[in-house]
Amino acid sequence: MGGPRAGPVVIELAEQIAREAGAQLREAFETDLRIETKSSPTDLVSEADVAAERLIRERLLAARPDDGMLGEEGSDTRGSSGLRWIVDPLDGTTNFLFGIPQWGVSIAVEDEQGMLAGVVYDPMRDELWGAERGAAPTLDGGPLGGREHARELATALVATGYGYDAEVRAAQAEITGRLLPRVRDIRRMGSAAIDLAWTAAGRYDAYFERGIKTWDFAAGALICEAAGLEVRHLAPAPPMDAGILVAPRALADELASLVD
Repeated sequence: MGGPRAGPVVIELAEQIAREAGAQLREAFETDLRIETKSSPTDLVSEADVAAERLIRERLLAARPDDGMLGEEGSDTRGSSGLRWIVDPLDGTTNFLFGIPQWGVSIAVEDEQGMLAGVVYDPMRDELWGAERGAAPTLDGGPLGGREHARELATALVATGYGYDAEVRAAQAEITGRLLPRVRDIRRMGSAAIDLAWTAAGRYDAYFERGIKTWDFAAGALICEAAGLEVRHLAPAPPMDAGILVAPRALADELASLVD
């Protein structure tokens, strides 16, 4: 994990903005989605998602106008500073739509060497996970801590996710069928960013998913790396797109052999 550490201003900025965007989203989750309107629930979620990305973009531009930004809702600017922010303003939109309190905000920043810093914020539990390159990961500013990861696949709790295309789901179901008899259990909670943060903390032992985008895993993967886990990129396996796998080194090879 070479390279300079992110300055405290950068990581603190990510934390501050993630909390602000999360508070805005939580207000929408607890009020707008429970009010009868002419808009469909899907429209309300879309509006909340776009509004959160707008807030994040405005705060970043005000603080660091020369940085670039890539966001799920369409932001894509190169900038001139050498830094680019990668933002998922609402990871877990289906959960948000259905009133399930399992969604979060992911903000990461990269330079030419890769991910420099990142945070994942869970507004419903008020948990903020963070990492800087070259430093230990944190939870709410303190040591990450957590349960020790399993050393054998048979005792491992593994998280994953599924796509929305029927053909992709069929292929993912085959993988799940191979894996389920070999592990303690499988969880599918619906937010890749939070899944990764929970894996870093030992709430899960491993995580894999194909079809997720850079903004889904940029911050979470850095937090996992900082926690000493192995992060591997999974090649496309049509009809499934590329993805990632995160696991302790003792489990990574065996898990990869089952999901590839």
